[in-house]
Amino acid sequence: MLVKVSTNKSVSNAAAALQAAVQANHFGVMQVHNLKETMAKKGVEFEPECLIFEVCQPQQAKKVLEQNMSVSTALPCRISIYEENGKAILATLKPTTLLAMFNTPQLEGVAREVEDTIVKIMNEAALG
Repeated sequence: MLVKVSTNKSVSNAAAALQAAVQANHFGVMQVHNLKETMAKKGVEFEPECLIFEVCQPQQAKKVLEQNMSVSTALPCRISIYEENGKAILATLKPTTLLAMFNTPQLEGVAREVEDTIVKIMNEAALG
């Protein structure tokens, strides 16, 4: 259900590499949530770095939403970057697993394409 890729890069360097890999694979970054900053604004101390990227490929999202609008509750796809045991980790929930909850087997191919591309993006960011 979870895909994790580790890298020796810092969280900030992995984030920059992720931005580039997302664009190179024809996805877009819709939003980046910095949990440490967001929690600090709410008066909550939170030490570890954690960035959550919301990414989307609009044509794929359109295909899915035209078939089942309730899938919108699981969109956009997210890729988190955080530190664990001295390494930056890129992690995402598998789109194929998420889509399976919506009982729309006709969309499995789209979910597989999105998942394959997101894993490729994560690997490019970790290794590139």
